[in-house]
Amino acid sequence: MAKTDQEPVLGLRGIGWCFQSLTALFIGSLIISAVYLAGERRPGLLEDETTRNNSLLGCNLFSGKWVFDNKSCPLYKERQCSFMLDDFACEKFGRRDLKYQHWRWQPHDCDLPRFNATALLEKLRGKRLVFVGDSLNRNQWVSLVCLVESSIPPGLKFRHLNGSLYTFKAIEYNASIDFYWAPFLVESNCDDPIHHHVQYRTVKIQAIEKHARHWNDADFLIFDSYIWWLEDTMKVLWGLSEEPSGGLFKEVELLSRYEMGLNTWADWLETHVNHTKTKLFFVSMSSTHLRGEEWGMGANQNCYNETEPIFEEGYWGTLSNPKMMQVVEETIDRLEMRGVKVHILNITQLSEYRKDGHPSIYRRQWVALTEEQLADPPSFSDCGHWCLPGVPDTWNELLYAYMFYY
Repeated sequence: MAKTDQEPVLGLRGIGWCFQSLTALFIGSLIISAVYLAGERRPGLLEDETTRNNSLLGCNLFSGKWVFDNKSCPLYKERQCSFMLDDFACEKFGRRDLKYQHWRWQPHDCDLPRFNATALLEKLRGKRLVFVGDSLNRNQWVSLVCLVESSIPPGLKFRHLNGSLYTFKAIEYNASIDFYWAPFLVESNCDDPIHHHVQYRTVKIQAIEKHARHWNDADFLIFDSYIWWLEDTMKVLWGLSEEPSGGLFKEVELLSRYEMGLNTWADWLETHVNHTKTKLFFVSMSSTHLRGEEWGMGANQNCYNETEPIFEEGYWGTLSNPKMMQVVEETIDRLEMRGVKVHILNITQLSEYRKDGHPSIYRRQWVALTEEQLADPPSFSDCGHWCLPGVPDTWNELLYAYMFYY
C-alpha cells in the first residue's frame, strides 16, 4: 500500500519535472532558432538588395512596353488623394473608362522597382526635393504627392502655395516635396504661375538667379523645360537689366535659343550646386497626342475618346523633337565633363505610347467654353497633360529607382 500510495506522488513529481524540462528545452530551442534566424535574416535581405542592384545593372529602364495590370495598378485612388488638382482629376470630371489607370510599365530586361512610399519618405527625412519647370513637372509633382500622402497620418501633412513655389510638407519626416514654376528655367515674361499666357513670349536668356534662389538648397532637383520653347516667334533678351531698354532683343531660332537657355542653367548648376549633397535630374520631353492620323485615326482626331495605348514598338509622334532632346544630352554631357552629374529621366518613348492617358475633356475648364467648342470636343481636349493616377506615376517610379539604385 505504501508503494501504491507513493506512486501518484512520484508520478506528479515526474510529470512536473518533465514539463519543466520540456519547457526549458522549448525556450532554449526558441532562443537558438531566434539567434540562428537573426543571423540568417540579415544576409537574406542583403542578398535581395544585391540581387536587385545586379538585376538593374545594364538594364535600360526606359525601353519596354505597357502591360495591363489591374491588380497592382493604380498605386493610389484619385478620390483618396486629398492634394489632387482639378487639372488632372479625370475621374472626378466625368471620365468613365478607367483602363488608363491600370497600365504598368515593364522594361524589357528587368523589373522596375516597386514604389515604396515609406522608404521614400525616410530617404527624404530632413531633406528637400524640388521639381522645377512647367505644368508637366507640376503634373509629376502632384503624382508624387499622391503616391506618398496616404502613408502620412492626417494632421502631419500640409500643402502651401507662395507665388511660384508649391510646397508639400511631411511634418513627421521634416521632408518637403516642392514644385517651382519656371517654364523656361531661365527668367521670362511667362513666370507668373497663374497668368502666364502672353501674346509674345520673351526670355531673359542669361538670367536665372530670380528663380534659382528658391531652390538652391535642395537635396534633389528635378528639372524639365521643353514645350514652352516651341513657340514659332519668340524674343530673346540679352543682359540682366529689369528694364527692356537695358538689354538687347533679338528673335532666335528654336534650337539656338533652347541651347542658350540650357547653357545658362548648366552654368548655374556648376557654380552654385553642392555636388556632394544635391542629386540632379532632367526629365525629357513629355509627349502630346494632337494628330490622330499618326496612329491611324482621322485627320481631325486627337486624344479625345482614346482608351488604349499605342502598341507599335518605337512609335514616335512628330510633335516630339529629337533634335531638342539631343541638345539636352549634349548639355548634360558637357556638364559631366565639368564634374556635374545630371541623370536624364528619359520618359519620352514610354509616354509616346500613351495616347489614352490624357485628360482630354475630363478636367476643369478654367475658361467658359463656347457652344461651338462644346459641339466639337476634340477642339478643347487637353492632349498634353496626364490624368492621375496615370503615366506620371511611372515617371516617379523611374525617379524612385534612380534615387535608390543609381
